[in-house]
Amino acid sequence: MGYWTINSLIIFALCALLAGVLIPQILLIAYRRNLFDEINERKIHKGLVPRLGGIAFVPVIMVSIAVLLEANLSCGFDRFASALYNCYLPLLSTFIALELLYLVGIADDLIGVKYRAKFVVQLICAIILIGGGIWFSNLGGALGIDEVSPWFGYPFTVVVLVFLINAINLIDGIDGLASGLSSIACVIYGVAFMFISEYALAILSFATLGVLIPFFYYNVFGDVTKHSKIFMGDTGALTIGLILGVLGTILYVHPQTEMVAVQPAVIAFSPLIVPCFDVIRVYMLRIRQHRSPFLPDKSHIHHKLLAAGMKPRMAMISIVSVSAMFTILNFFMAAYLNVNINVLIVIDVLLWTVANYWVSGVIRRRKDAQGQQA
Repeated sequence: MGYWTINSLIIFALCALLAGVLIPQILLIAYRRNLFDEINERKIHKGLVPRLGGIAFVPVIMVSIAVLLEANLSCGFDRFASALYNCYLPLLSTFIALELLYLVGIADDLIGVKYRAKFVVQLICAIILIGGGIWFSNLGGALGIDEVSPWFGYPFTVVVLVFLINAINLIDGIDGLASGLSSIACVIYGVAFMFISEYALAILSFATLGVLIPFFYYNVFGDVTKHSKIFMGDTGALTIGLILGVLGTILYVHPQTEMVAVQPAVIAFSPLIVPCFDVIRVYMLRIRQHRSPFLPDKSHIHHKLLAAGMKPRMAMISIVSVSAMFTILNFFMAAYLNVNINVLIVIDVLLWTVANYWVSGVIRRRKDAQGQQA
């Protein structure tokens, strides 16, 4: 474990260093070429802000993993190479899908891509991942179902992966939110993969965390007037969503080991509760209002908190904290109260529903108070 802890720290530091160097260069190019995020009625930021931060993510992750592999082999250590070889097909399919989605994301951030075209590419990426052996071969006891046939598992995997990619993209509405939620998931996945001896996937988790931390700094603490603020754009949100979808899927179907007290399926879905539940709620709301579920609006959880009177940074901190609390609560109930996954999901849904009704009530009272003052 010590060997892998050192490698995990190295890959995290290397990715953080490279991303920290690359993001300022992207900012410089963006300002020189006037490549900025559009300002419209749905956006809450002021001033011209580049949305190309995600361009740094995939190259930094891949280069860092390659450098770490070369360093290990040069020093006579072949354990990292063996770990990569042991899951070479899932990793290979992941890198292929990442490159494809990365290119589409860049095109969307620079010139715009229709959502139907992005959806088709996401479907192709999901199929590539299934070809690499990444699919839901069992449901971990959800709805009382364990092992499933490929006839169900393949299309179900496509739906889940496309859903997760878009969930991260749609939650990216205020500074630090998508990167904060994704960072929590990367930490949890990285530690979990270390304990179940899937070390190559742990390295990928910590590499992803490494690129998210410097981006979070520039995104949250950057100053528009000093040209130091940046968004991740679709390039970042789509590729991070894909990585989390891959890691979550592999972890979900992994058998439980003696080293892990919590069922891997619980570890897999808990960090993604907030973005996933929010997208489901928003889609159901739009359908109920006879609107297309794919057309953007201001009904996401961060929009609701802003409407309730929160400042953007406090809204981000609140949502990330709620995600952490959901994860801790699920781990506690699964490990110490022996609560099964179905009961956990029901409890999570009830808590999420109650929280949303409470926020809606705050918004209504705030609007009533403003109406009386007017």
